[in-house]
Amino acid sequence: MEERTRCSWAGDTPIYVDYHDNEWGRPTHDDRELFELLVLEGAQAGLSWLTILKKREAYREAFDGFDPAKVARYDEAKVQELMANAGIVRNRRKIEAAVANAGLFLDVAREFGSFDTFIWGYVDGEPVVNHWETQAEVPATTPLSDCISKDLKKRGFKFVGSTIVYAYMQSIGMVNDHVADCFVRREMVGKSSDEGIS
Repeated sequence: MEERTRCSWAGDTPIYVDYHDNEWGRPTHDDRELFELLVLEGAQAGLSWLTILKKREAYREAFDGFDPAKVARYDEAKVQELMANAGIVRNRRKIEAAVANAGLFLDVAREFGSFDTFIWGYVDGEPVVNHWETQAEVPATTPLSDCISKDLKKRGFKFVGSTIVYAYMQSIGMVNDHVADCFVRREMVGKSSDEGIS
């Protein structure tokens, strides 16, 4: 089997490799998926992304498939139920933030037609393709993540600091931070220059 060169952070854990190869940095425009990644990035604060990926299916089940309309209606009894769910991160502030953010997510979707339109509007619908040689060069925040973080906080969102927002931008493909010798970068940059990424 051909040995592919990947970003160093992907390591060799299958769930991490699959996420790197098939999701990270690839443009996502579905509002439900955008909400899912927003919740998961917030849940990750202070933890490893691998920890969250391993809990992802449990999160999908616990949070009604990440349907923001359903999550926004969660009450205290539901929060208590989630706090007892060993499959997810049992942090009250993160769970309450996910519920509150669901309502705000819907508000933004109503204002802009979709959350997708809002968030991708920051890059005019086109991914920012960076040119990093090594993982060490990839920043934790950028002026754009600072700007989006500030906007989201002003709208009332929680767990949307600039570092979380930048990780979110990477996860939904607003930013392509695959390093120069990564096969995903070569595949995507070649595809975008040939066809354009919508």
